[in-house]
Amino acid sequence: MKTNGARFLESLGIPFELREYEVDPEDLSAITVAKKIGMPPEQVFKTLLVTGGPNVYRFAVIPGDAELDFKKLARAAGLRKAEMAPLKDVQPLTGYIRGGVTLFGARKPYPVYIDETVVLFDQISVSAGARGTQLILSPEDYLRAAQALDVEVQTADLTKDISRPIITEGRAK
Repeated sequence: MKTNGARFLESLGIPFELREYEVDPEDLSAITVAKKIGMPPEQVFKTLLVTGGPNVYRFAVIPGDAELDFKKLARAAGLRKAEMAPLKDVQPLTGYIRGGVTLFGARKPYPVYIDETVVLFDQISVSAGARGTQLILSPEDYLRAAQALDVEVQTADLTKDISRPIITEGRAK
């Protein structure tokens, strides 16, 4: 299926592969998508719409097996705070539904913050703009396409550090 994301990449002459998979509306996790398309979850990047306050939106692109660290994103984006945009706002703001959000062809281009691990791979996977369809391309081409949106594009450390336990009320979790 040709998607807005695929059309955008074609318009830039960027090579990519479209990979389709069976969608389970009850499980839209990037880890499940990774299994279905045969790629490691750290190479399947999810695109999240976050907000820094009224009418302040950013895209955060992070590995499928990671969790977004809102403080790190806020610091990178120069925001006081950041949090997920309400799910009800995602489609009206981007034109895409949860599980199908991509930077390319969104209703409005928002500044983009991509986890720095993106450059570690020969290929990455991102949503093509529809559930059940992924774009497979090189990180360099992904970054080049993001920069073609004429918005700020930055790579930074955006994920929670899971190597150390979280201490709450004196107990490690």
